Amino acid sequence: MTDTKSAAETKGQQVKSRLAYSFGAFGHDAFYATLSTYFIMFVTSHLFDKSSGSQGAKMIAYITLIIAALRFVELAIDPLIGNAIDNTNSRWGHFKPWILAGGTIGSIVLAILFTNMGGLNTSSPILYLIIFAILYITMDIFYSFKDVGFWSMIPAISFDSAEREKTATFARVGSNIGANLVGVVVMPIVLYFSTNANSGQGDTKGWFAFGLIIALISWISAVAVGFGTKENDSELRQNAEKTTFKDVFKVLGRNDQLMWLSLTYGIYTAGIAITNSLELYYFTYIMGNAAQYSLLATLNAIIGIFSVLAFPPLAKKFSRRKVFFLAIAVMILALILFAISGDSLPMVLTSAVLFYIPQPLIFLVVLMVLSDSVEYGQLKFGHRDESLTLSVRPLLDKLGGAISNGIVGLTAVWAGMTAGATSGDITAHGQMIFKLMMFGIPAAMVLIGTFIFFKKVKLDEKMHAEIVDELEKTWHEHLDTDEPMAQVEAEVAAKTTTYQVPVTGTMISLADVSDANFANGTMGKGFAIKPADGGVYAPFDGVVEATFPSRHAIGLRSDNGILTLIHIGVGTVNMRGTGFVQYVEKGDHVTQGQELIEFWNPAIVKAGLDDTVMVVVSNYKDIDDFKFLKETGNVAHGDDALQLSNPGSKA
Repeated sequence: MTDTKSAAETKGQQVKSRLAYSFGAFGHDAFYATLSTYFIMFVTSHLFDKSSGSQGAKMIAYITLIIAALRFVELAIDPLIGNAIDNTNSRWGHFKPWILAGGTIGSIVLAILFTNMGGLNTSSPILYLIIFAILYITMDIFYSFKDVGFWSMIPAISFDSAEREKTATFARVGSNIGANLVGVVVMPIVLYFSTNANSGQGDTKGWFAFGLIIALISWISAVAVGFGTKENDSELRQNAEKTTFKDVFKVLGRNDQLMWLSLTYGIYTAGIAITNSLELYYFTYIMGNAAQYSLLATLNAIIGIFSVLAFPPLAKKFSRRKVFFLAIAVMILALILFAISGDSLPMVLTSAVLFYIPQPLIFLVVLMVLSDSVEYGQLKFGHRDESLTLSVRPLLDKLGGAISNGIVGLTAVWAGMTAGATSGDITAHGQMIFKLMMFGIPAAMVLIGTFIFFKKVKLDEKMHAEIVDELEKTWHEHLDTDEPMAQVEAEVAAKTTTYQVPVTGTMISLADVSDANFANGTMGKGFAIKPADGGVYAPFDGVVEATFPSRHAIGLRSDNGILTLIHIGVGTVNMRGTGFVQYVEKGDHVTQGQELIEFWNPAIVKAGLDDTVMVVVSNYKDIDDFKFLKETGNVAHGDDALQLSNPGSKA
């Protein structure tokens, strides 16, 4: 009865954590969308009125340049933020204090920034700019503390990989809804609370109400994470490695595929950020109806979900590289259509939606290649820079946002879309400048990024599979240790280890498997199993030394120094994790009989692959007494398979 109650409480906590974390992601991305896209609209169009004249235009230019400059400064601060969070030890954990602090301070400052600070913007411009700069960098830094802390929290919520995947999925759904819903509600909220409709643009009162509502939602969602999630602590999560800004560029510089992909994505993301940020301007100053922007945001929110869901089948049918180029082609076509749409709502909606559809696809292609570059760097340099490599993408997103904010602000000034202007006030020259900046410059940036991708980025699925295959052969040569590898492989303690069968099924000779590297002994000495079910269990007590992104293999080191690789199927690296669930991570200590991986045999069969599980001891040459307790026949996981022992220690 007690166990049942405990299990129910654990399940209840998991659901509570998922929902709280998902709501946190909703508020977090609603805040970011407001800051990166809609705040600049407030600054350029509503912070000053027509009476401010050229002084107002100068102030807008100064403010947007300050925003761009401060975002560049914040890029250099990000690595220090990560280290500060790592070194935070409180009764509430590493992350929640910063999520709450960032959510609280960031929300307060965001609401203040959606005001003219009591008229200081016109009565004392220099003082306003100084206070604005202080407030903005404060908000940006605390937002970054919250951002890093929030997305780093997933491993702390659960040590179970399956639960982590569910939590991350819930969070991504929440963040997608939060980011897109802001575009749906921005103009309805602004107009509802405005005293003066101002040709459908609203007034400062309405924009402040919008900023305040988003700030409150962001703060409440941060509180929900603080009280609704439980942060688990363990020695396994202690991270002694400190990341510096220099480290990021060091990894970039030596990993050529990562470097070229980063250059591609940096140019591309800056380009699309410009167009995305200017869409509300288009509805306001070209079409003369800002309220219709909600239609576009609604369509993007819905279609974006289907676009994400379309990626796996498209990538499987055409390859990621072809999906990338197809998406770019659609995006360029959309920009051309958008540029000639004029004030036709059907044309504008069609072209704008066509422009948005490829964005999730390109993002996922970049994310997959970025992830694959971890193994590329590991094979090339013998060191796995996972955290540093994956930190590149958010850094590039922020870089693109910094460039976009500066260009959008200057575009508004050059096109005359400031100081209470309406669509009727925009001259033909102003429209030409605006369209050049909204469509011409982004199209050029997207094409430049695509050219670099085409010429320099060669890391595709086939190349990655070859890399993983090579890493499997040499996994025991890349352990995280200061000892020479030869010494590590030879350090088998003077104790007897009973090696248990890790998979239920029929045991066969390793020489009979279809993979030549296992059959000829290149991978080590051991046995193979034709599986009867999909569970893979630890054959001894030890540490997880190697995992693979495709989750089809795992490398372990026993407490006595025995190195073993358990490999599920032949060619299953090409399944890219489909049908595999991994319950442990690199560095975890496991006990004999603990479930490590679960695989779905029908998925392997459907892919037309051999499901034989190969089990080898990599440092068998350093084991004096290697005895098979069973060599063929039916076995169940937990049965004794090998007896491994040494008469003396090999120091």
